[in-house]
Amino acid sequence: MTNKELFEALRMFEKEKDIPMDYMLQQIEKAIVIACKNYYDGNENVVFKVDPEKNTFDVKLVKTIVEEVENPNYEVTLEQASQINKRKKFAVGDEIEVPLDPKKLGRIAVSSARNVIRQGISTGEKGRALLEFQSKLGEIVTATVERIDPKSGIATIKIGKSEAMLPKNEQIGLDDLREGDRVKVFISDVKDNERGPHAFISRTHPGLVKRMFEQEVPEIYDGIVEIKSVAREAGSRTKMAVVSSNPDVDAIGACIGPKGSRVNSIVSELGGEKIDIIEFSEDPEKYISSALSPADVVKVEIVDPDKKSCKATVPDGQLSLAIGNKGQNARLAARLTGWKIDIRPESGFYGEDEDDESETAEAPEATVEDAEEAAE
Repeated sequence: MTNKELFEALRMFEKEKDIPMDYMLQQIEKAIVIACKNYYDGNENVVFKVDPEKNTFDVKLVKTIVEEVENPNYEVTLEQASQINKRKKFAVGDEIEVPLDPKKLGRIAVSSARNVIRQGISTGEKGRALLEFQSKLGEIVTATVERIDPKSGIATIKIGKSEAMLPKNEQIGLDDLREGDRVKVFISDVKDNERGPHAFISRTHPGLVKRMFEQEVPEIYDGIVEIKSVAREAGSRTKMAVVSSNPDVDAIGACIGPKGSRVNSIVSELGGEKIDIIEFSEDPEKYISSALSPADVVKVEIVDPDKKSCKATVPDGQLSLAIGNKGQNARLAARLTGWKIDIRPESGFYGEDEDDESETAEAPEATVEDAEEAAE
């Protein structure tokens, strides 16, 4: 390979792998130093002169000029030095840079050099992937489905020039992902281990919904409307609490959009998942009442403010609505507000058919807070 071909290959690799040419040249230099050390009896005094613009790559091994050579790997005679560089006068004790032909380094040395280059490039790819993932942590990315494991259902997702795995339990139940699909995923965490950087991606994380509204609603992007909390059971229902810093701006209306256009586009992306948008309030009684919508709440009684425990009273005919299918509405309200909610009918009488429907919904650990932190 000529120098020109080498630099053309490096430029192509830089474009395809997004690894800087300077980094790859450093790995090549490191590999040649190791090869010289192995081939020239430990002599690793190597000088590099590289100019990518001129496609020049010059490697020289430094030796000492002596009267009589005892170790040719480190020494040359004055006569040999004069032949190597005819334009300069040398004296015994001087050092001279001897042109090096990498082809003469030997099979083992070259093999060692290749391993160093491969390892360096692999490290560069991992570093690039880690930076790419870290720059998107807590964000939504639109990625491409590369392949799907027919047994486990795990989808391999292409994010930029890197890949990540989307487990089946992080997919929305209604998702029918296929190769080539473009999907929005939330990067919830990034870790680096011996196998390389690993991005944890999800379509079920509450942060996905929050970021989607931030992208879709200009008032949120501008900071006029703030999303205070998100509670989600992916594929089924989400509750989101919002508040406006401008009294002239309706926080809920801004999120819904003209004729429901903004919320509908998000619902469509989430496969028809229902989204309840409520008004946040610093008043816990008012906030909890709103959180239990679409049920009407007669009153909310704070039982223990320190433990965030309360009782919510609803009309007899709306007990089922307040609790929701399999307790979902109550669970989401508890997660959204962070309060333990004991829901009771106004009459205090549950009836035979409603005996099992009364429910105390608790905000489990690491729900509201985690969603907020991940989406920040």
